[in-house]
Amino acid sequence: MRKLNAILGIAMIVLFLAHMIMGGLQLAGIMPGGNTLMKIGAVLLFVLTVVHTVIGVILTAATLKAQSKSGAGYFRENRLFWIRRISGFAVMLFLVSHVIIFSGRTNGEVFRLNLFDIPQLISSLLFVVSLLVHIVTNIRPLMLALGAGKAKDFLGDCAFVLSVLLLAAGAAFVIYYFRWIM
Repeated sequence: MRKLNAILGIAMIVLFLAHMIMGGLQLAGIMPGGNTLMKIGAVLLFVLTVVHTVIGVILTAATLKAQSKSGAGYFRENRLFWIRRISGFAVMLFLVSHVIIFSGRTNGEVFRLNLFDIPQLISSLLFVVSLLVHIVTNIRPLMLALGAGKAKDFLGDCAFVLSVLLLAAGAAFVIYYFRWIM
């Protein structure tokens, strides 16, 4: 089940990066709205995310059951484990918010939301931050699950590229916000 979750994780990262780049270009006004490929990718990404979440919940339940049987939870020693789970839960909350916020419409080639005010901007930026935390804290276990072993330089490069792309996505939300209020 962990191997399947790792493969799902890779597929989700690829789809997420494509979605993030196309969405950022759309929000910045560079790419026209109503892109069918983006919609199909978003739905597929959502489905994979739900499956990934279900597997994560099953694996977390198994871990908690094993901790309960042993009588030793070692919460402080397992902080990274809990950061991964809590950030995943945050991602799910902000994902729901993201879907609600971005269920806008297209007028010709301009993508318009029903509303994009300060709360929507804050929610979007928190979504980017929670994704960054979740992905960065899970890159190493993902690589290990796929048999990559010790790839410290590669992991650092992945974290750097991901951080730059997430910064660009955050900037696109801010640009869209200012375009919305003006």
